[in-house]
Amino acid sequence: MLTPKTPLLEIRNLHTVFPSNGKLVHAVDSVNLTLNEGEILGVVGESGCGKSTLLLSLLRLLRYPGRVESGQVRFRGRDLLKLNNSEMRALRGKEISMIFQDPLSTLNPAFSIGEQIGESLRLHHMVEGNNLP
Repeated sequence: MLTPKTPLLEIRNLHTVFPSNGKLVHAVDSVNLTLNEGEILGVVGESGCGKSTLLLSLLRLLRYPGRVESGQVRFRGRDLLKLNNSEMRALRGKEISMIFQDPLSTLNPAFSIGEQIGESLRLHHMVEGNNLP
């Protein structure tokens, strides 16, 4: 539960690594950030600097052999890195989600973005029918 002082998202000392040629590549290295309710955060940087890896890490969607080596990711006060798989599935899409950067593989050009986001809201019982907020 959020109290007036609880950040919406808080990341502390997040480290994500990928093994490569017997060594660890530090794709996300000691990231710290706090996002409060109502704030907007933009993550920018050069291609390959770790933006997508950061988001995949906090959603626990990294592909093997990548892994979060250490740190905390708190969303609404709950450490996402300590939740079990079913708890994470319940959060994804309903409370926290990501639209991946390749729109051709993520979004269907035959439908509007509103229709596609609305579908996710309906699947998670956040709206009924076509009653989008």
